[in-house]
Amino acid sequence: MARALNAALGRWEFFWAPGSYSAVALQTAEDVFDKMAYVLANPAVAGLVRRGPEWPGLWSAPARIGAGPREVKRPDHYFRKEGRSPRTAPLELVCPEGVGSVEELRRRLTEGLTEREERAARELAEAGRSFMGARRVLAQKPFARPAPGEPRRGLRPRVASRNKWRRIEAIGRLRTFLTEYRQAWQAFKAGARAVVFPEGTYWMRVSCGVACTSGA
Repeated sequence: MARALNAALGRWEFFWAPGSYSAVALQTAEDVFDKMAYVLANPAVAGLVRRGPEWPGLWSAPARIGAGPREVKRPDHYFRKEGRSPRTAPLELVCPEGVGSVEELRRRLTEGLTEREERAARELAEAGRSFMGARRVLAQKPFARPAPGEPRRGLRPRVASRNKWRRIEAIGRLRTFLTEYRQAWQAFKAGARAVVFPEGTYWMRVSCGVACTSGA
């Protein structure tokens, strides 16, 4: 995605801000609902458009979940016209595990999305502001920079859950993984190629073929 967008804009170097990515493990079905609604409501919460469907970029309507695959066209930029990449690819949005039926997911997601959008509209009105609108969003210059003042060096959570005890339990599992991974990594650097890495190891498994505990 970054390479295609760089090609479309005629620019180079990093597209996203450099640094480690944030991968937050969601612990319960409620946490999954919450984050899905959070993502879909982002255009409204940011004061850009009143409703998600008005967003001129990519936006996945709750009704698309479980509605079968749709063909997505290959971008015109970056890819060679006669290259091996297919001209279209199927994209299917499916119901996450453990959240019930597709109908329940769509209903709850629509309700959560509407609630967040209404709250965003009220907060903007109270501040004497209005939504930017799709036309002004598209008119922005891609090389412009936002005004300074973005908070820096804040917390970067690794797990998320509204349930305090599930969150504590997940943090405990994460600490155990990091301890076991560090020990295995140190042994590997010392030459022990038969060392077994903990479940969840990715890069060392795909790049060096290390053994992992079951389930990795």
